[in-house]
This record gives sequence, structure tokens and C-alpha cells, in this order.
Amino acid sequence: MEEIRLDKYLWAVRIFKTRSDAADAVRTNKVTVNGSYAKPSREVKIGDVIAVRKQAVTYSYKVLDLVSSRQPAKNVPAYCLNITPQEELDKLNVPRETIFVFRDRGTGRPTKKERRELDGLMEEIYYDEEE
Repeated sequence: MEEIRLDKYLWAVRIFKTRSDAADAVRTNKVTVNGSYAKPSREVKIGDVIAVRKQAVTYSYKVLDLVSSRQPAKNVPAYCLNITPQEELDKLNVPRETIFVFRDRGTGRPTKKERRELDGLMEEIYYDEEE
């Protein structure tokens, strides 16, 4: 076996849970092969570099070997190597900029007093991060 479909490979090495998820990601340009966008039917060869964008992180994988059937998680390192730069992985640990304050549904707008309390809370959080 010298080549395999891109969507099938992404599914077989457990980058995506289902083959249709893999195909959808490729169709919506979230996957590149050697720097260029591809179709799900694109043939992948040994040595190709696949970049997969999931949320804010772009993961990079190098194809080490080809496989057509889904592999157990412990066998995956034999087929692909994760070469994602550390800067990309650090994006997973970035605190979220927005803070959601829980309010009961249907309670309407916050009162002036509630608004001041929220502003005080946000100010405390903001100044704690700077120190």
C-alpha cells in the first residue's frame, strides 16, 4: 500500500472520531496536506505533513506509515508523529478572555446594584491578573 485516502487516514489514526467528521473537516478547509488544502479523496503518502485546525490550535502530524483500518490508541505512534509546535499547544492553556456570569433565565436586566457588584467582581479579576 503506497497511498491512502486522506479522510480514511485521519480516521484510522484517531485524529477524528468518525470518517464523516474527517471528511467534513477536510471539505471545510480545516486540514492541509504539505501546506495546501485538499479534498477527502486526496491520496496521502509516507512523509506527508498534515495540519489539522481544531478550535484555536493547528495540530501538525507527519505520516510515518499508512494504515487502512482504525488502530488502537496505543498503536497510533507507529503510524503518525505529532510535530505540533509548542506555541500552538500553549494556546490550549490560555485563560478565556470572557467570563460568564450565571443569571437565572427570565430575570431580565441586572439592576443598578447588581451591575455595580458585577463591575466590582470584574475589576477584582482584572487587577489580580496584572499582578
